[in-house]
Amino acid sequence: MARNKFDIDEELTSPFNMEHALRLLAYLKPYKAKIFITVVLMLISNIAALSGPYLIKIAIDEFIPQKNIPGLGLLSVIFLLTLIISGICLKFRIRLMSEVGHRVVENIRSDIFANLQKLPFAYYDSRPHGKILVRVVNYVNSLSDLLSNGIINLITDLFSLLVTVGYMLYIDVRLTLVSLAGLPPLVIAVFLVKDIQRKRMQALSMKQSNVNAYIHESICGMKVTQSFGRENENFRIFSELGSEYRKYWMSFVSSLFIMWPIIENISVLGAGFLYLVGISQLGKGVSVGVLIAFVSYIWRFWMPITNLGNFYNAIINAMAYLERIFETIDEKPLVDNLPGAVDMPAIQGYVEFRNVSFGYDEGEKILKGVSFKADKGDTIALVGPTGAGKTTIVSLISRFYDLDSGTILIDGEDISKVTLESLRSQMGIMMQDTFIFSGTIMDNIRYSRLDASDEEVIEAAKAVKAHDFISGLKDGYYTQVNERGSRLSTGQRQLISFARALLANPRILILDEATSSIDTKTELALQEGLERLLKGRTSFIIAHRLSTIKNATKIMYIDKGNIVEHGTHAELMRAKGAYYKLFSAQYSLLEAM
Repeated sequence: MARNKFDIDEELTSPFNMEHALRLLAYLKPYKAKIFITVVLMLISNIAALSGPYLIKIAIDEFIPQKNIPGLGLLSVIFLLTLIISGICLKFRIRLMSEVGHRVVENIRSDIFANLQKLPFAYYDSRPHGKILVRVVNYVNSLSDLLSNGIINLITDLFSLLVTVGYMLYIDVRLTLVSLAGLPPLVIAVFLVKDIQRKRMQALSMKQSNVNAYIHESICGMKVTQSFGRENENFRIFSELGSEYRKYWMSFVSSLFIMWPIIENISVLGAGFLYLVGISQLGKGVSVGVLIAFVSYIWRFWMPITNLGNFYNAIINAMAYLERIFETIDEKPLVDNLPGAVDMPAIQGYVEFRNVSFGYDEGEKILKGVSFKADKGDTIALVGPTGAGKTTIVSLISRFYDLDSGTILIDGEDISKVTLESLRSQMGIMMQDTFIFSGTIMDNIRYSRLDASDEEVIEAAKAVKAHDFISGLKDGYYTQVNERGSRLSTGQRQLISFARALLANPRILILDEATSSIDTKTELALQEGLERLLKGRTSFIIAHRLSTIKNATKIMYIDKGNIVEHGTHAELMRAKGAYYKLFSAQYSLLEAM
């Protein structure tokens, strides 16, 4: 079922794809005005900062030999102004690009989250949630520095490199060519290590994803862990995952820092070579001022190259993350609005299955040619053994999955041809997994209809017999509950979830084991409210307690993907078939208790 677990690596992505980098740049397009201003500021800053060695050359070769004190004073003022200009430009560059970088990160994260809202249940069923979470948080965060500083630094470093070479060529062409002698071996080194770095970064990101998945799973299952005394075993698994991550981290780091020593060694050798050539040419067209200027420029020449090497490392890292980020953004919803889909009209409640077949996995059918009709206001109860297909039927009514074959009609409309939002917004659904969000109880009930008043929320809670226990809490409806509502009993969570479904005032109500964790006394009281609330609504109820569905309009016994028998409670009891045996077995068990 699951495509991978915390201890199974995700599939490797395709080779380095420049389209990912171009796609990232597209996120910068809305901020091109600010980027343009930043580039201009940095160009001014670089020109100002790189004029220093040239000013020193003039001072040594011209003003000092001539003892031109006013000229030296003027050069000093100009030099000071260049430092001030460079500093001011740097300040505004940092401010502008930090804003742009974080805006882009926010936009990318929003795109991921927006697409996650559309993806079907199957997507979340097929992978650990921790591996999804790491993409939305960690991977996107890793792009922050690259966007805030890296890209603009790339532009400014390239320009700085060109300006430096321009100054050098203007001063002396021969020494410039000597200074550039180290570039060919550097280019060769970059091409040799780039694939190694990328592959190791990909492997590291997978190990990080595994660790994150296990941490998420362990936190969610902490009560089970402590109940069975699994703490030591879980720590052992975590330690193994951590050791694996450390091993891949060290492997990646060893390749990551290859570039810096290569650039450093080539730059030192290049500077040494420049010293030898420059000193040998003193008095032969090379002055002391020229040599001193070149010594300063040679380090300024290699500094942006070093920065470009660091940027290259950052790009390699980011590419491994970008591939996963864009993979998530590009994940296509298996269930989506078809071209030309129209809004579902106001639902009356007529539901029809026509020869519906469906399976979660290819070749394994859960439903096999199921057909039935439900009239407006009918209460349809689905019973049968676990795994027979009951939950699948109600999931298909809400189009959480698309059919393999057949048609589902609501009021004569094929639900595959209407928009998902217009369909689901008219349904109230309470699944087996009652999820409680962090916030107040009032917020949790109002989740299904944000414009509902407090009075309407309280009325819904009263109808499902949740009002008494809520009122008994210290802060009543404004009691804060944590994620999944672990401070509430299972029955209390179900009642809150029930109230949430009913508050939506749906025309079709789906209850999947809605009363499974509610005590018998509360269930009896709940039945009174249900009779009033279900009146006029088409409802589908899955229940293992058969006593709760005796008044259903139609009871369908589902087994092995087929409707084995159907009818009212009385009719099925007279038939003495599968339903009769199931009901009798439950009744006998209750009698024995």
